[in-house]
Formats: sequence, structure tokens, C-alpha cells
Amino acid sequence: MQRAELTTAAPSAPLPMNAIWRTIRGYILWQYERGTLHYDIMVTLIIIFVLFSPRLINFNDKPIARIPHPTDVVVSADAEGHLFYQVAASAVSPGDEQSVREQLLRIIEPISGAVSIVSYETVSDGKGKVQGYKVLATRD
Repeated sequence: MQRAELTTAAPSAPLPMNAIWRTIRGYILWQYERGTLHYDIMVTLIIIFVLFSPRLINFNDKPIARIPHPTDVVVSADAEGHLFYQVAASAVSPGDEQSVREQLLRIIEPISGAVSIVSYETVSDGKGKVQGYKVLATRD
């Protein structure tokens, strides 16, 4: 009777590609202990990503440009409680007295609440160009 002998072949060395995939899998699953070379490599790659990605990737995370209110209004009060407003001429479109008064009231009310315009006068430069309006108002 003949016996068949089974011999086991020595395990072949792992293919280099298998070792590479095993290393990548270890990085993805974070399988390496602290203090090892692979752990240090993972941390270094993360730091490089954090520091250099804003320069290379457009994240569209810029702050919204806040346009200041087009009316430069300066408010001052006198001893009697009257409120004086300096309103830039660029905030008011020229028109008749009633439309100018309504525009001035629309500009002033969000700042001071309900007010009544007592009077207003134009502030002009030396050439007669209107630079702004000086408004006297009282609270309602």
C-alpha cells in the first residue's frame, strides 16, 4: 500500500501590493498605536491637510461683505430735548418739499423711533451743491 504524502509548501511572501493595501487600510481604520512610525505619518498628513488645504481648495467660506447703510446719519440733542440729524445728501433724492420730508422721515425713524420733523435745511458747500440736510425733529 502506498501512502500519499502531503507536503505543505512554505507560505510565499505576501505580494507587495497586499502589504500596501494593508497599510492603507490601517491608516483609514486608524489601527496603529501611538508612538509608532505609521501613527506619526497619519498625524503629519492630517496636519499638512489642515494647514495647506485652505490655500489649495476653495471652500467658499468668505465672510459676507456688509455694505454700510447708505445714509450717514449723525444724531445730536440739545438741552431742550430736540433732536438734530445730519443726513447725507446721497441718501435723499431731490424732489419737492413733501417728498424730501418723507424721505428724511423714512431715514430717521428706524434710528430714533416715531418722530416728527419740525424743520429741515439744506447744507451746501461753497459752490451751492447740496452736501446734506440738517433736520430738527421731536419725539412723538
